[in-house]
Amino acid sequence: MNASHYGAVVIGSGQGGNPLAIALAKAGTRTALIERKYVGGTCINVGCTPTKTMVASGRVAYLARRAADYGVLAGPISIDLAKVRQRKRDIVASFRGGGERRIAETENLELIRGEASFSGPKTIAVVLSDGGQRSISADRIFINAGTRASRPRLQGLDGVQFLDNESIMELSAVPEHLLVLGGGYIGLEFGQLFRRFGSRVTIVQPGGQLLTHEDPDIAEEVATILRQDGVEVALHTKATRVEQAGDRIRLHLETSGKSMLQEGSHFLVATGRVPNSDSLNLVAAGVRTDDRGFIQVNERLETGVEGIYALGDIKGGPAFTHISYDDFRILRANLMEGKSASTRDRQVPYCVFIDPQLGRIGMTETEARTQGRKIRVAKLPMTSVARALEVNETRGFMKALVDAETNQILGAAVLGIEGGEVMSVLETAMMGKLPYTALRDATYAHPTLTESLNNLFMAMDNP
Repeated sequence: MNASHYGAVVIGSGQGGNPLAIALAKAGTRTALIERKYVGGTCINVGCTPTKTMVASGRVAYLARRAADYGVLAGPISIDLAKVRQRKRDIVASFRGGGERRIAETENLELIRGEASFSGPKTIAVVLSDGGQRSISADRIFINAGTRASRPRLQGLDGVQFLDNESIMELSAVPEHLLVLGGGYIGLEFGQLFRRFGSRVTIVQPGGQLLTHEDPDIAEEVATILRQDGVEVALHTKATRVEQAGDRIRLHLETSGKSMLQEGSHFLVATGRVPNSDSLNLVAAGVRTDDRGFIQVNERLETGVEGIYALGDIKGGPAFTHISYDDFRILRANLMEGKSASTRDRQVPYCVFIDPQLGRIGMTETEARTQGRKIRVAKLPMTSVARALEVNETRGFMKALVDAETNQILGAAVLGIEGGEVMSVLETAMMGKLPYTALRDATYAHPTLTESLNNLFMAMDNP
């Protein structure tokens, strides 16, 4: 064993760990960055970057089929999924390569490729990817090991060929009938995508709505949009077992006390994520996890062991790239700039990249009413948005809630074309603590989607 000591060790090169390792090294700390697979973590390799690249191809297919609606005669289309996949691979390789170059160019930073696990409070054993082992110690350790797709307890699952968020992007041909288990972000994005590529798609959701953290009216509209696209959405439907029948998948279901059978060519399991903490031997370090395996940290991202921190998805909470990156900024501010940053009151924006997009910021109406807040709610259908009408993209609606006493914006959901961009304007207003009247009375360029905020908040005054 080749023992080495570092000022800092970062486990995992995701969107929090990578910039943190570089920042520590640039600050003069001898730093090791341990990565067992790909530099860049989930986002660049199997998450945001590849999925949104493929979603873009799906949107082109969608618009091509609608060309006649715009007076353009395009004719029938076909999908070259191998080419879609190659475009995705090329972009991923470009992003990953950029990260690897930045690491290589950073003094005081060593990239160690291998599997890390704790052997003591401040010592780590690394099984190297190219063979052999190393023993590493450090003054400070940062855990950014992320999550992976979960495997539900479904009878027969071990005996079938099923897909997850990674393997589905490596298909070379469009599935004839894609069965999707799970009505969250991953299931919906891939479900709509492959429907646009030409697959028959069935989404199975045990609960009464898709996107369980959203308000019911938002979830209902999302289901309506998917159904308009030809996706079959089965709510209140539980998968009881699955079996392989030759090259077919048979999914046994139960709904309203009745048994059903869905047969498809492919099966996507999209039932959430689990933390990669089980391979880290955290017990040796004294680092505690919750009952789901997520590392417990305080608002400064400190574990219960001095000098050991956790950031990104592995600590639980919102699993978004921008949150991981903000975790890095909190640690940088506190450890390198002498500040006192924390996760307290952090805004958590996100966007679900179905089409039209769902952009979300702040409280939902359900959360606000559960807390007993006095609120006012405004809604505006996209059919009342000039820009949406001009580009013939009128599905969805905008929704905002404000504090009835202070006029402060508490939250918003924008389900519409470029919903994430419009949501970001609302987030900026919330950061600046602007009352909703400032947006109602603002002069925005015409005709833009942001201009619709005038009408949204006028609707609050004139329900």
